[in-house]
Amino acid sequence: MFGNWLKTSLLMAAIMALFGVIGTYIGGASGMVMALLFGGAMNLFAYWFSDSMVLKMYNAQEVDETSAPQFYAMVRELAQRAELPMPRVYLIDEAQPNAFATGRNPEHAAVAATTGILRMLSAREIRGVMAHELAHVQHRDILISTISATMAGAISALANFAMFFGGRDEEGRPANPIASLAVALLAPLAASLIQMAISRSREFEADRGGAEICGDPNALADALIKIDSYARGIPMPTAEAHPATAQMMIMNPLSGGGIANLFSTHPATEERVARLRALAAGYR
Repeated sequence: MFGNWLKTSLLMAAIMALFGVIGTYIGGASGMVMALLFGGAMNLFAYWFSDSMVLKMYNAQEVDETSAPQFYAMVRELAQRAELPMPRVYLIDEAQPNAFATGRNPEHAAVAATTGILRMLSAREIRGVMAHELAHVQHRDILISTISATMAGAISALANFAMFFGGRDEEGRPANPIASLAVALLAPLAASLIQMAISRSREFEADRGGAEICGDPNALADALIKIDSYARGIPMPTAEAHPATAQMMIMNPLSGGGIANLFSTHPATEERVARLRALAAGYR
């Protein structure tokens, strides 16, 4: 647990440092300050509005104990076990089996599942999946992923600015155009790699936390195997249109997949399952 949190902290520090370096390159010390202020404003906006934006993006429909009694009762029971406030509960009319959590803090959290995941998984497996999502809420991973995604996007924007307008040294002189091109190409790549590494570390921690909440690591392991087997063959158009939301899901919803683990928002399913099986062995 501590190792994952330390890794996340170091990665968050790295992406903030990269943001400051790009700002410094574009406009010296004043450029770094402006870049950090810009990034701070973007983070504040994302912190307050990202939940409503993503729910609207996926046309998520809020449900309650009348419209989805079994699912709603399951989430309520798990929230009580996790000692969390009851989140808002949503369903998304999508065939692909998937789920996510959103919201700026536990008091303003929401969890959503696709109709596909409810049809495909058993009640025990769905319970494992929703426990995983509540672990994200418990760990405030939505805030962490929002900040990392915002910073990565801001770094890309600043890098593009550097390519078209060039950087400046401390004395205001134009920087080497080759250096500007290198910044424009490498900075967004580095930011994306850091962002994806943060996402992977938080998924491992949510798997562990979800197993603790539901008390059944094998339920989540079995669910991940099923989701991984079926999700790849079922497109999710909204996720394809908005790939930045992929990191929110319990399983990467994008059909293209990563060419390497470094470029994946989620850890390899085999490794996630192996860790959960090891946890389950310790529960006996």
